[in-house]
Amino acid sequence: MAKVVFDPAHFKEIYPQFAGMSDTQLEWFFKKSEFILENSDCKIKDETERLINYYLLVAHYAELQTQIQSGNSAVGRISSATEGSVSVSLDYPTSAVGREKWFNQTPYGAEYWMMTAPYRTGLYVVTNVAMPVDRSRYPQPR
Repeated sequence: MAKVVFDPAHFKEIYPQFAGMSDTQLEWFFKKSEFILENSDCKIKDETERLINYYLLVAHYAELQTQIQSGNSAVGRISSATEGSVSVSLDYPTSAVGREKWFNQTPYGAEYWMMTAPYRTGLYVVTNVAMPVDRSRYPQPR
């Protein structure tokens, strides 16, 4: 099983807006991402595709951290804002898919959610196979 190895320098080349974050922070976000996405070829077989998804997750965590550090600890997306007497409404919708709202807080999380959609589908197969029943103990109707 090929595991994706996180390279902070490469990540910072792809996402230069996070160049100010330390390698330790980014590596920590990668470790947290491994709880969300399994780092093996069991689910996502293509290593490059898995790397892209990990980078999106790390960018999601990094963006959330950036927002917190800038004083914005609000959870959700801004749904409306006014200027006079300052009013902000946040939208944190509930959905059938519980984690979707957490990912939709940043563009990176929303992209991750979209890219992993094929892996969240299930296949339900209905068959018409008779169940074996031992009827020898019961009298047969005439």
